[in-house]
Amino acid sequence: MGKIDFKVLLIAPAILLGGDVRLAADAFGPVWSDSQLEQLERWVAAAPADGLPQPDTRAFAAAKWRGQPAEINRTASELAVNFAAAHLLGVASAAEKAEWFIADSDNVQDLASRIAAALEADQLDALFTSLRPEHPAYAALRDALAAETDPAKREVLVRNMERWRWLPRSLGPDYLLANAAGYEVSLWRGGARVKSWPAISGKVSSQTPSIAATVTAVNFNPWWEVPTSIAQESNLSVRGSFVWNGKRFRQKPGPTNSLGRMKLIMPNSYNIYLHDTPSRGLFGAQQRAFSHGCMRVSDALGFAAVLLENSYDRQRIDKLFKTEEGEELKSTIVALAKPLPVYVTYFTVDLTPDGTLAWHKDIYKRDVKIATVQQRDSAQFAAK
Repeated sequence: MGKIDFKVLLIAPAILLGGDVRLAADAFGPVWSDSQLEQLERWVAAAPADGLPQPDTRAFAAAKWRGQPAEINRTASELAVNFAAAHLLGVASAAEKAEWFIADSDNVQDLASRIAAALEADQLDALFTSLRPEHPAYAALRDALAAETDPAKREVLVRNMERWRWLPRSLGPDYLLANAAGYEVSLWRGGARVKSWPAISGKVSSQTPSIAATVTAVNFNPWWEVPTSIAQESNLSVRGSFVWNGKRFRQKPGPTNSLGRMKLIMPNSYNIYLHDTPSRGLFGAQQRAFSHGCMRVSDALGFAAVLLENSYDRQRIDKLFKTEEGEELKSTIVALAKPLPVYVTYFTVDLTPDGTLAWHKDIYKRDVKIATVQQRDSAQFAAK
């Protein structure tokens, strides 16, 4: 995962590497009151309610048993920073994050200073509460975990709660959230879901990765720049709507274009996009893993009209597909009024518009790659 810059003024740097938080054993500055120590112990004991393993408390317990105030303060602060990092960033190793390439902007937070400030203001409970993902789906998963008795279902819930910690704690007020496992794309504005659209995800052989990007525009009547791997797989040649530009195959805009009538311009190094499809009958299938990796969106023109808000209504969009006889379709790019973040994710349990949870098939077998979170060896999260 890389180095976590806590910008430490009070302690030596903490490093979260492969789910293992290591803290140097330098003296900590904050002084803990008896009530604050009790709060810390309650939070650590309640870690399983958030789908987290309980950190190693042996050093802290030994310091308390010996009655050494300086050592109690030091080990309590170490424990608090480790626990806060697990809450904020999760505990999975890089190997467990199969096909997850979303950078977590929370990894630069100065947790040591935040804990020191919380102790000074006696707001420790508020601090730990604030570290949970703010999306309503996380709260719904947490509530479901408290009520669920089936061990297998509990583990699925825990693994999906862990994934939420891999995302930035706040996704922002406005964003697109695409769930490859749930075959859905949803638009969120002001922290609330505006609308959702059925989607098609990548095949098992060409899985949709989890990425973050920014949508800047909609491309109507797009050209398709055919990836070399797909051209070779399909044994493409210059025929029909396919042309060769000297470097690669391209497909002209039109009714057979693999991108359909529109795609979102969302630059990313993985060449993953949200777009239309000419094979719209596939949206009738329950399991919709059919693409080469991109996510195809149902009612793509209606989807585009919602994203463009008042700048381009549906009537104006429809005119872009009308041509005179013999005239080729023109590729048109329309900018969004404001860039929109998009998160392409993978959740096998997610929140539906009516507030219930939907359980999805683990089409890419990624759940099992996440270790049994609550049964990990707690020593791997201990301060070293």
